Amino acid sequence: MTGIDVKATLKKKLDTDFRSYRILGACNPTYAYKALQAEPWIGSMLPCNVVVQEFDNHQVEVAAVNPIASMQAVENPALLLIATTIQNKLKAVITAI
Repeated sequence: MTGIDVKATLKKKLDTDFRSYRILGACNPTYAYKALQAEPWIGSMLPCNVVVQEFDNHQVEVAAVNPIASMQAVENPALLLIATTIQNKLKAVITAI
């Protein structure tokens, strides 16, 4: 998993204040490997991004890219099963939060 602290980056690069905002790159190596075997150029769409942000009212929101929607752009049917599995895993994690 990778992470970008957008708030800290904007402060450092632009000297501006921004709300708490993180972009997490979620990667399951097994499914990433399967996707790369099915489509060599799919790496440009990996990992799946998950955004965690806090609003002014202190409400925190977690959102993730829809892997099925993004994989459909590639037009490779072999990716549908992988994308469906990843979507179910992301939904389970977000629901658990």
